[in-house]
Amino acid sequence: MTKVLQFLTDSEQKAFDLEHRRKIRFNIGKYNAAVQTGLTWYHDHELARERASYLKSKVINNLDQYLLEFERNFTARGGKVIWAQDANDALREIGKIMARRKARTVVKAKSMTTEEIHLNHFLGQNGIDSIETDLGEYIVQLNGERPYHIVTPAMHLNKHDIANIFVKHLGIEYTDDAQKLVLTARHLLRDKYTTAEVGITGGNFLIADAGAIAVTENEGNARLSATFPRTHIAIVGIEKVIPKLEDLALFWPLLSTSGTGQQVTVYNTIYTGPRQPLEKDGPDEMYVVLLDNGRTNLLAQPDKREALNCIRCGACLNVCPVYKNIGGHTYEATYSGPIGSVITPHLSGMAENKHLSYASSLCGACTSVCPVKINIHGILLKNRQQSVQEHLTDKEERLAVKLWMRAMLSRTLLNLLPARAKNYVLTRLLDLSWNKRRGTLAVAPKSFNRMWRERK
Repeated sequence: MTKVLQFLTDSEQKAFDLEHRRKIRFNIGKYNAAVQTGLTWYHDHELARERASYLKSKVINNLDQYLLEFERNFTARGGKVIWAQDANDALREIGKIMARRKARTVVKAKSMTTEEIHLNHFLGQNGIDSIETDLGEYIVQLNGERPYHIVTPAMHLNKHDIANIFVKHLGIEYTDDAQKLVLTARHLLRDKYTTAEVGITGGNFLIADAGAIAVTENEGNARLSATFPRTHIAIVGIEKVIPKLEDLALFWPLLSTSGTGQQVTVYNTIYTGPRQPLEKDGPDEMYVVLLDNGRTNLLAQPDKREALNCIRCGACLNVCPVYKNIGGHTYEATYSGPIGSVITPHLSGMAENKHLSYASSLCGACTSVCPVKINIHGILLKNRQQSVQEHLTDKEERLAVKLWMRAMLSRTLLNLLPARAKNYVLTRLLDLSWNKRRGTLAVAPKSFNRMWRERK
């Protein structure tokens, strides 16, 4: 089955799964209510968005300079930078580090870039046990699933679902007490931090002038993953740069308020490299993997590169009517929702993923809530245009559009068939698409052209 047919099949199944929709709308509803409260803490939220958009655009348009500045400052404190052109480059270099450390266990904080390069699968193939330490990631890992949401990996599960997963995979006694479930996971994960040879995190921001990485979280697991193991690897997309340390005062609240409604997340940590001579904790060595993996494909397109401004807050997912009906797993991509539909065709191939850019109502809700003012629905249209220009659409679609254009440009051709014949063609063409969920389109018995002639 092609990715398009799989997407359509999964979409229909999820859209009519009332229990799934109930869970998602309940969970996203809580976020949206919190966000509305959070926005009241801003004196001028629109000005904050404008400033964030300006800074991110400034960085993206001068990305090479800021990345080199980050590398220079980070390596000055003993850190090591690995430039990875694609997932294979990243995995190969990470594999070398694992071999040098004779690693058998890895503790990993929530990171979309590690999902993007399928790091857990790679480590498993090499006999290395990789444990997700974020509670939501840990749950979906146990259940053999990919994360459902950029911010909340297990958003599609309630406590009864989680209890059943723990019973099945951990062998505990069933309980629907959320606190007991959390304590079970905490007890199992605590020992992993102190025995793992390597800790892996992502990075929310690369700070150019400080040569540092900022990691934002709510559970403290990323801080433990980066502190106890002797080696810390941070895998970060090259677009995550901000110019200065002081810019965090703008981006940290925007990230948390837009996504979850918090004034600021619970744990915000800045890593500047491995442990220094007079420091008491931290890793002996620290690596930053700067991941391209298709991002320069977007960078090379001035009309779409603003998509690289994304700070992964998840706000566009929370307001998207399509996402709330079909769910995160339906996209079959690392990044779901509106922003995923924008960037996935460029990261993973337009031919295989062009359909994602059509999975949108173009209502513009995503654009209206984006904290860095990305014109998301506009870029979705440009992706559609690109897929047409590259002749990636079906032959039948191209033929239909060609015939339609020919008829619309000729009044004689348009009047050639009677209304009954036109309705027959429309019905046949739209039976499996438009007519499946909507009222049947019908041509008026008399065209405006004919009525105008009769009036005269």
